This record gives sequence, C-alpha cells and structure tokens, in this order.
Amino acid sequence: MLYRQMMRNRQRGSNLGLLLLASQVFQLGIDNIPPVTLATLGLNVYLFLFPVKPLLQTCLSVREAYWYGDWARLLLSPFHHVDDMHLYFNMASLLWKGIKLERKLGGAWFAYLLSVFSLLTGLVYLLLETGLARMTEDSSYSLQCAVGFSGVLFGLKVVNNHYHPGGATYVMGLAIANRYSCWVELVLIHVMNPGTSFVGHLAGILVGLLYTKGPLKRLMKTCAGFVTSNGHHGGQQTYYNSSGYSGYGMPNPPNAHSGQQSFNRRQYGAPYGDPYDTHMPSAPSQHPYTAGLSDEEQYQAAVRASLSDRGDSAQARSSHATYSHSNPTPEEIRWRRLQRFTS
Repeated sequence: MLYRQMMRNRQRGSNLGLLLLASQVFQLGIDNIPPVTLATLGLNVYLFLFPVKPLLQTCLSVREAYWYGDWARLLLSPFHHVDDMHLYFNMASLLWKGIKLERKLGGAWFAYLLSVFSLLTGLVYLLLETGLARMTEDSSYSLQCAVGFSGVLFGLKVVNNHYHPGGATYVMGLAIANRYSCWVELVLIHVMNPGTSFVGHLAGILVGLLYTKGPLKRLMKTCAGFVTSNGHHGGQQTYYNSSGYSGYGMPNPPNAHSGQQSFNRRQYGAPYGDPYDTHMPSAPSQHPYTAGLSDEEQYQAAVRASLSDRGDSAQARSSHATYSHSNPTPEEIRWRRLQRFTS
C-alpha cells in the first residue's frame, strides 16, 4: 500500500518539481552555488532519476535497520525522495542554507558536516522511534519508514541560525524569531501535512543542537585533527578557524619554530587560525628579528641573512665590508632593501 502511494506520487508530479528546481538553479546561477552544495544537489537529483533501490528498500525504520540489520539504509535514506515535489522543496531549502553555510564554514568542513549530519540524523531517528515504541508499547513506531533529506535540513537550519543569529522568519504571516523558527516549522509542517515524518525532523533538530550546544562540534574537530595528524606530510593541510575549515596551505618545514609563527601572525594582525594565513607576506617570516630596528639595521640584517642562506661565505664577507664602509644615505638604504626583497 505504501509503495503504491509512493509510485502514484512520483508519477503525478513527474516533471513539475524538476522544472521548478532547474529554474531556481539557473536564476541563482550555477557559478554562485558553492561546489559542495551543488554536488549535494546533483547527487540528490541523480538518485531521484536513477535510484539505487526502490523506495521501500531505501527508507529507514527500526525494523529494517536494527531488526534485520540493513544498515545501508542509513546512507541511502537521506538521498532518496518520494516524488519530484518532495525533491524540489528539499533541494530549494538546501540551496538557501548551503550557500550561506558553505561560505561561512568553508567547503571541506561543510562537506564533513553534511556527512556527519546525514548519518547521525538517521541514528537519532532510530533511537527516538525505539524509545517511543517502548514507552507507548506500540510496535507501529518500529515500522514507520522515513526517507528524504529534510531531517538533515532541519539540522542545518539550527546551525545556520547559530552562525547567523538574530532576525525573524515569517510563518503564516507571523514573525517568529529565528532561534525558535525550527520548532514552529516542526509543528506546522506535521499539522499541515501529517504524512511527513515528525520524528525524522525532530531528529535533525536534535543533531543540530548537539553541534551548536553539545559536544558534537568538539568531537568532529578532534576526529578531523586525528585524521590529519596521521596523514601524509607532503600534501596540503587545511586550516581551521572558529567556523570551520577554510583555506589551504603547505605544512611548515620540520625545523619551523612555533614562536616565529606566532610572531608573524601578531605582526600582521591576523588572528590565530585565520584562513588567510597562507597569504601573508613571506619575507618577514624569514627575518623575524627586523621588528623595532632602524632602516639601516634592518637592511644590514637582511643582507647578512640573504648571504648566509646562499652559503657563500667569501661573498658575504665582501658584501658586508662594502655595505659597512660605504655609509649609504637613507634613500639608498630603502632602495637596496626593496631590491633585496623583490629579487
């Protein structure tokens, strides 16, 4: 019965939702959609057109996942949809939330967040349904099957409200503070469309709260740090700021000193962990001792360091004598120092 209802829904809206979604994507402009958001949208559309399995074999329930051990549903259920309108509303919501969050968190961390939320929302859903079945002694809770990306979207809504506090959302003409909007929408969606999964949406909200108020964010940082610390040292490393991962840079050389790195960040006013660390000027990081010296002293120090790095001791002695006894003017000092750092 459920399968026939799903098939009727899919056939009834065979094109409208996809056309609306395509129209919205082109109105935004593909170039304006961050890559992870665009890839996630593409994956959902692809699996709607070419599903891995029929819907009854991808939806998530306690009976199928826990009793029968079909844990693959945890991965499949968020990315399959009942019909094209179901797909359209979820993907339209993903576009709005994804654009804001991916720009805030960075692509790598946003992809990590989506992966964790997709999996964890399903696990919390199973726990809630199991708890309800035991408290009410009603086994029907173990049979309820959920499918779709909306649970993850409720979690993203909580995270988005956390990173963009304030403001209000208008629900049925009423202004609702963003911090409470997810709870109002949870109730209204279930009242206006009883076929939606109330528990699935609630699971997404709880996962979002675990990230913003609970230990999930710290746990994710710890896991990400453990993976990168055990990875290859020759590749790129990702810098993490308070909002997530963004920016890439090569790892420091083995003999780099943390004191020198801290000095450079303080000197240029960049906060620790700032994603734009990779765009700092390179010369002062090689000559941290120039701060507080006069123009001539800075120039002398730069010359000595340059000649020392080249390992040409004879040339170093000759150049040092030349610059020590020529007594150049301040204008010549500034010009020579400019030549040194631009060569």
